[in-house]
Amino acid sequence: MLFKRFKHRKESESQSIEDYLRHIIGIRTRNLEIYQIALTHRSASKESHLAKYINNERLEYLGDAVLNSIISEYLFKKYPLVNEGALTEMRSKLVCREQLNTLARKIGLCSYISAQNGVKAKSIDGDAFEALVGALFLDKGYKMTQKIVLKRLFLLHLDIESVIQENKNYKGKLINWGSKNNREIRFENQINCEGEERKLHKSEVFVDGVSYGEAFHYTIKKAEQLAASQALEIISEQEYEKERQEGDYN
Repeated sequence: MLFKRFKHRKESESQSIEDYLRHIIGIRTRNLEIYQIALTHRSASKESHLAKYINNERLEYLGDAVLNSIISEYLFKKYPLVNEGALTEMRSKLVCREQLNTLARKIGLCSYISAQNGVKAKSIDGDAFEALVGALFLDKGYKMTQKIVLKRLFLLHLDIESVIQENKNYKGKLINWGSKNNREIRFENQINCEGEERKLHKSEVFVDGVSYGEAFHYTIKKAEQLAASQALEIISEQEYEKERQEGDYN
């Protein structure tokens, strides 16, 4: 079995991770190896005859999906009058890489991450947090993972109301990014759906002539902010992928 081949950790280190899971996360694990994998950055990958490398990237992929599902359901139930667009924006603020990095540090997860010396990836802590969620899901199932993520992690360590109500100037942030990186940012606005009682404005944002997002709203200002938010998400994903492809080394 793949996980059983990951017993290269020292006994003292395994005990340390087990203690962390029990005291901070509040669980007694049935499969310690899967949590060891969740805390292994790809720079510290171990070879196996079953898989070329053993690290937390697959668990990160799984944890990302589980985490999005948990937070989506939480917001859906907590804010019954909020539309899907606003719910998506709220979720993005809670599960963005910056927020997950912060949460990982608050719960002391960083001390248990195994990575090669010299690795300085901005996302390493948040990646491990997502991988931890993936490990919890495989070890404890969805319902227990949902309870742990909400009660012992998010609600205990984050002021969710403050995070989701934070009013960010996405357009200003995007323009500043363009200025710093010598990229051209352009917004094209037009009135759509003429003849309606209220005019609906469309805003499309371009980065070096390439469309990075478009949004509709009853005010130009809000449409631009929504389009800029989409562009920033794409840029963040591109930078994250570039960092991973370069091997996370300086």
